[in-house]
Amino acid sequence: MMARPKTFNKNSSSSIPQTPSNFLHLFTMISHSNNNKNSPPTSSRTHHHHHHNHQMKLCSSPNFHLFFLSLLTVLAFFGISKIISLTVDVDSHNPSIINCSPLFHSRQMLSAAMAMTPTNDNINGAAPTLSHSVMVPLPAHGLDWNISEEEREFWRQPDGDGYRPCLVFSIGYRRASAKIAKEKRRFLVVVASGGLNQQRNQIADAVVIARILEASLVVPSLQVNLIWGDESEFSDLFDVEFFKKALRADVRVVSSLPSSHLVPKQPVETQIPIGVSPQWIRARFLQQLNRGRVLKLKGLDSKLSKNLPSDLQKLRCKVAFHALRFATPIRELGNRLARRIWIEGPYIALHMRLEKDVWVRTGCQTGLGQEFDEIIARERESRPEFLTGRTNMSYVQRRLEGLCPLNAQEVARLLKALGAPRNARIYYAGGEPFGGTEALEPLKREFPNVITKEALAKGGELNPYANRPSALAAIDYIVSLSSDVFMPSHGGNMGRVMQGQRTYSGHRKFIMPNKRAMLPFFENKSLPEEEFAKIMKQLHKTSMKPPQFRKYNRVHDVIAYPVPEFDVDVDKFLLMNEYMLLIDKHSSVKGEQRIRAADLLLDELL
Repeated sequence: MMARPKTFNKNSSSSIPQTPSNFLHLFTMISHSNNNKNSPPTSSRTHHHHHHNHQMKLCSSPNFHLFFLSLLTVLAFFGISKIISLTVDVDSHNPSIINCSPLFHSRQMLSAAMAMTPTNDNINGAAPTLSHSVMVPLPAHGLDWNISEEEREFWRQPDGDGYRPCLVFSIGYRRASAKIAKEKRRFLVVVASGGLNQQRNQIADAVVIARILEASLVVPSLQVNLIWGDESEFSDLFDVEFFKKALRADVRVVSSLPSSHLVPKQPVETQIPIGVSPQWIRARFLQQLNRGRVLKLKGLDSKLSKNLPSDLQKLRCKVAFHALRFATPIRELGNRLARRIWIEGPYIALHMRLEKDVWVRTGCQTGLGQEFDEIIARERESRPEFLTGRTNMSYVQRRLEGLCPLNAQEVARLLKALGAPRNARIYYAGGEPFGGTEALEPLKREFPNVITKEALAKGGELNPYANRPSALAAIDYIVSLSSDVFMPSHGGNMGRVMQGQRTYSGHRKFIMPNKRAMLPFFENKSLPEEEFAKIMKQLHKTSMKPPQFRKYNRVHDVIAYPVPEFDVDVDKFLLMNEYMLLIDKHSSVKGEQRIRAADLLLDELL
C-alpha cells in the first residue's frame, strides 16, 4: 500500500493530539507496576484506596521522575512538529514503527518499504524488516542533456505525486496476529498452477485465505505446467526460509503437514467462484477446517475478491513485494545480468508474448505470414481446450478488442511514436518466440540494440535453467525491474505484477499499451506518422505518468495498483516514529509496555 505525505500546517492543531491522556496514563501504570513489582499483594480495599488517590500520588517522590519524563516526552512531541519540514532519517537498525522518508534522489536506491516493528536482522531467526526484504531495482539513470527534448521526455521518470510505500497494519490486525501466528491445529494446503507470475498471485491469495481462516499455511505446492513441462518446486524458485520468516507476524508457515494430520486421500476443493469475499471463505470452509483440521485448495486464480479489507490488501502487497523473494541462485544471477546491462546506460525492458502457446491460446495471428498462421490454426484445432475465452469471435474482432499480443512490428511502431530513440537498448524479456529470430526482425530494424538474457549471460550461466521456463521468467523479472522503462506487449500476470512492483519500488516508468484505443489508428494507412505519434502519446499519457489509483472493480488488483483510493497522513507517523525513539531511551518501558505505548499512540494519531 502507498501513502502520500501531506502538507503539514504548523498552525493547525488537528494534526497532533492535544492531550495524549491515554499515553500519560500509561506512564502512571508503568510507574505503579515498577514501584510495586517487589511488594506483597494488597487487599481489595487497599487497592481501591490507591486507585482513588492515584492522581494525587502522581507527583509524589517515587513517581515524580516518571511524571517529569512523560512531560518532557510530550514537550518533545510538540517540538518535533516545529521541525517536521526537515527530512526524517532514522537508521533502519533502530526500532521504529514506520520510516516513510518524504524525499529520495534519482541516483540513490529507494528503500521501498519501512520497518514497522522493532526487529534486528542480525538476530538469528528474526523476521526480516520490510525495508530490508523488498526487491529494490537499481537506480534510474540521470537524463543526458545532449539528447532531444522528445527523448528526455521518454526517459524521464514520474515523481509519483509524493506517494511512498507504507505498510502499516491496524491495531486490531496486530493484536489478532499473536494468536493466528501460533496456530498449530488447523492447516491450509494449496496447489498453485500456471506460469511463474500466475503462481505468485495464487500464493499471495493463499496467505490471505490462511489469515482469514486463522490456519497455518503449508508451503504451497506448484503444479507441473502442462504447456511448458516445468516441474519446478517452490524451493526451486523462492527462498522458503525467508518466506516463512517474512510472514511470521501474519501467518504461521510450515514446510509440510505434521504426521498427525496426514490423510491418505485428502479431498481437494476446486469449486470456488470468482471474486469471493472473506465472509464467503469463512462460511464455506471454516466448519470443514475445524472438523477435518486440514483444508486443501486448488485453482485459486482470480478466485479471491480484488476488494478486501485494508489489512488483507496490505498483506497481499507484503507477500508479493516482500515475502516471495526468489531463490538465492536465481536472485544472484538475475542481479548480475541486470548490472551488466544497467552499467551501459538506460534501457527498455519489453515483455513480449510471442511464444507458440500464446498464439494458440489467444486465437490470434502471428503477423509472420500465412505459413506460420496455418501452423497455429492446426495446433488450435487439435487442442481446443487451450483457447481461452470468447471463442465465438473472429481474429479481427479479438484483435480490435485488445485480446491479441502486439507483434514485433506493432511494438516497434508504438515505441517510435512514444519517442524512444533509435539507439535505445532493449532487453527482450520472454520465451523463445514462435518463428525464431525472424519474429523479432521488425523490432531490430527500428531498434538495432535488442539484447536477450542469453546474450548477457557468460560461461554457461544459464545452463542450469535450460529446461526451467519459470526460473528463466524469474531472471527476466529481475532484469526488467531495474529497467528505466518497461512495456508489456500483452496484458498478463507479469505485466500486472511488474506494474505494481515498479510503483511500489519508486514509481519507475511503465507503459501499458492501450490496444483497444490505438489499433484502429494502426489500420489507418493514410495517417501521417507525425500525427500518429501525437495520438499515441495522448493515448498513453496516463499510463506513462503514474501513479494510477486502484478502482473498486473486478479488474483492479492491489498488487498491480498499490496506490489506494484513501490517503494516509504520513506526517503523523513521522511524529510517532520520533516519539517511540524517545520512549526507547527510557529503560523501564520495555516489552508489552512498549507495545501498549505504540497502540495508544496509534489510537491518538489515527
